[in-house]
Amino acid sequence: MMRYAGRFLAMVPALVAGISISVSAQARDLRYATGYPPNSIGADAAQVYADAVKKYSEGKLGVKVYPLSLLNFLETAPGIRDGITDSGFVLLPYFPNEFPSSNLVAELSQQLELTDVSADSAGLAFAGAFSEYVFHHCPECVSEFAQQNQVFTSGTSSPPYYLLCNKPVTNLEQIKGKRLRSGGAQWARWAAAMGATPVTMSVNELYDGMSQGVVDCSMQSAPELSIFSLFEVTTDITLTVPGGVFGGTAANNVSSDVWKKFSEKERSQFLRAAAVMSAELTWQYTQGGIDNLKTAREGGKIKVHEAGRDLVDSTREFIRKDASTIPATYRERYGIKRADEMVQTFQPILERWVGLVQGVKTSEELAELYWNETFSKVDVSKYGL
Repeated sequence: MMRYAGRFLAMVPALVAGISISVSAQARDLRYATGYPPNSIGADAAQVYADAVKKYSEGKLGVKVYPLSLLNFLETAPGIRDGITDSGFVLLPYFPNEFPSSNLVAELSQQLELTDVSADSAGLAFAGAFSEYVFHHCPECVSEFAQQNQVFTSGTSSPPYYLLCNKPVTNLEQIKGKRLRSGGAQWARWAAAMGATPVTMSVNELYDGMSQGVVDCSMQSAPELSIFSLFEVTTDITLTVPGGVFGGTAANNVSSDVWKKFSEKERSQFLRAAAVMSAELTWQYTQGGIDNLKTAREGGKIKVHEAGRDLVDSTREFIRKDASTIPATYRERYGIKRADEMVQTFQPILERWVGLVQGVKTSEELAELYWNETFSKVDVSKYGL
């Protein structure tokens, strides 16, 4: 009897190991929180990402998407940090003190207006450039994410910002004194430089703000016309200005605790899916902008204007000067010593991506481009560890 008991006890480690292998072989579902509501571009792209995680991990990893049900945009970054969710969509400008290095680069998006990029490619280029910069050229960015118990795995971008107004605002004379809702510091500076008054207002308050005349225009991308029902309160759209895109996003910030438990193979698979998320959301936002401008032109209730030459020329002069203002501001306010070097490093990366995205015709092609050019080059044996 003791002999058989001894044999059983000797088998226990092997049995436990077998159980552990069996458990680890089962799919692990990760929670993904996004502030986008159900059936929106952001929520739909998140589901495409979840499907990609399952595909590339061969079913060993899964993602459960929580659209505006687990955390909102303001709650997501601290929610990842504190373990409420395993991953999520983080709007970096909401957290300037936590992510200053990343936000510095995000504020450079108006530099696109000094290139020959088309409006339909601007967001595609910026998302690729931003991801490449964080992955491969900004150890400060990686460190900032680590301090918040997070790992950056992809960025996304909106199409260009325009003036969505409740009255015609197309030239320097018309813009003076107007109240313009700003979605970021660079656009607030632009408004002030043009003689307008920048207004800080939540996008959820914007519909009432425009309908009640609290603001005259919102500096925003065209997809928001439908996402936030701004079609109903917009009478005039001015293209070209202020320009730039909203590219300060971390579409797939993952908990450092989760990332460290992944094998190197799983990290690579996860990054492959993150490239899909980056491409899908950026592509769908771009297409949403194209569709909304077409609707505005054909609907007859909204007038779509080209910006006057005086406003365009003043905007480009502002953008050139702002390239010096941005690093000086971040150096003084956040103590970023390499601020000037960061700008100088990012600008050629952005110009390179302007060329790379030319001719891309589908989100699938864009995902392959992102993967081949930068995501696949991340050293998963070291990154985020």
